[in-house]
Amino acid sequence: MDRTIHLCVITDATLVPGRDHVAVADSALAAGVDMIQLRDKASDLRRLLPQARRIRALCVARRALFIVNDRLDLALAAEADGAHVGQDDLPAEAARRLLGPDRILGVSTHDLRQAAAAVAAGADYIGFGPMFGTRTKETGYLPRGTAMLREVRRAVAVPILAIGGITLENVAEVIAAGATAPAVISAIAGAADVGAAARAFRERVLAAKRGEGTAT
Repeated sequence: MDRTIHLCVITDATLVPGRDHVAVADSALAAGVDMIQLRDKASDLRRLLPQARRIRALCVARRALFIVNDRLDLALAAEADGAHVGQDDLPAEAARRLLGPDRILGVSTHDLRQAAAAVAAGADYIGFGPMFGTRTKETGYLPRGTAMLREVRRAVAVPILAIGGITLENVAEVIAAGATAPAVISAIAGAADVGAAARAFRERVLAAKRGEGTAT
């Protein structure tokens, strides 16, 4: 990727009644978020496509990246910047062939072997986690922790988006351990004020990158 990412917000339309993917993305982008990932494994693609296209337009206006989780057909139809696949989704090699060389490919990883394999398959960035306990995204893996994140950081050169149970209180830890950025779901998409939550996360990440620990 040719852009620096400080915060990725993963949309979830189930956390707050009446709040759809577009609403989450709009508020997060207004707060300065660098990447939006649309994640919805249950909804009908025909219903999601208008939302995906609207999010893409918002991301273009804010100069942010737009990634679609899992559903490559939706990513291509919405002209997203790329797609993100998990270990149980379409294999990374196949996803790379379908996306072509110009779109971004992200791959979820949970250990050093998976991280190396994702990079070898053409991933532009990897997701790594779950960092801490989380109920938002079930991975089947125990929390990885910052020690394992440091191992992965030493082994791969691509950006790492840390995910899973990341909060304002622990986000500085994952940055210090080598994460390029956190990928956050419930702490932002489920917050009473999405924009305020996103802004607080971004400020905390930037402070950590400046070496200011957990200062805001």
